[in-house]
Amino acid sequence: MVFRRSGKERGDMTAEGGISLTCRVLGEGKVLPRAERITDAVTFHGEGPVWSSRWGGLRWVDMLAGDVMSLGADGTVGRRHVGGVAAALRPRRGGGAVIGVERGFALEEADGTLTHLPELWADQGVRMNDGGCDPDGRFYCGSMAYDKTTGAGALYRLDPDGSTAVVLDGVTVSNGLEWSPDGALAYYVDTAAQQVAVFDYDGASGLTGRRTFVSIPEEDGAPDGLTVDAQGGVWVALNQGGEVRRYTPAGALDEVVEVPVRGVTACTFGGPALDELFITTSREGLAPGDDPPAGSLFRAAVGVQGRPVREFAG
Repeated sequence: MVFRRSGKERGDMTAEGGISLTCRVLGEGKVLPRAERITDAVTFHGEGPVWSSRWGGLRWVDMLAGDVMSLGADGTVGRRHVGGVAAALRPRRGGGAVIGVERGFALEEADGTLTHLPELWADQGVRMNDGGCDPDGRFYCGSMAYDKTTGAGALYRLDPDGSTAVVLDGVTVSNGLEWSPDGALAYYVDTAAQQVAVFDYDGASGLTGRRTFVSIPEEDGAPDGLTVDAQGGVWVALNQGGEVRRYTPAGALDEVVEVPVRGVTACTFGGPALDELFITTSREGLAPGDDPPAGSLFRAAVGVQGRPVREFAG
């Protein structure tokens, strides 16, 4: 059932640490059925979900544990350790995956062999975070300081030939990155700015013309990961906001998916028809026993389709 509400109120924490049925209200945005929990709390800091037919389904990361997670067709969860941090990943066109690890990139071959590329920096106080692939098959991953020092991060690009470049510097918490269906726009989150930015994009010039797509009030939560559907709608996970929001290509709030934990980190489309929204969550900052479902994987039926994931050409 879809319904509209006006005004604004925040969900209340229950004694058990979950969120009560009183939910935040967002003007005329449609509120979709609440996301369903489909795993136990299998991650401490779940992030970066990606659906790929090459993998036979969904992978995501337990970022600070350095593990890549996988969801089997029967609902079983797999785990593979890839380093101190597993930040983001995308499939490779030839099989395997490209992975953002603590201070650089790693390549997984189709047979599972993992090779870490040379580290991009020596500072142990800075790590990779979120990323994605552009329409030309290049992989981007952004960094942040563990203590979130302002401007300590950057957005890096790994080209198919193995070369790397700094695309943006002076970033604080580099987060979600995804392109519009036609590849002409790129949406990007630096969480500390409390906004989703949009760039113009072409293969020769890269990311240009940065401007604000939407701003998020701090009381609504922090913009984290994002994805883009086949209609060009931008879905943004709100960390500490307990929801995922869909914005139209014009930047208008359109739909809201409520998640029964506050630490909502990222989302992606998956399922055989790419019409299910998979949502990752985190236990970061919680005391043991607080908010028991945090760290679980959630799924929601949202009535639109996503696009096949863009793959790394290297």
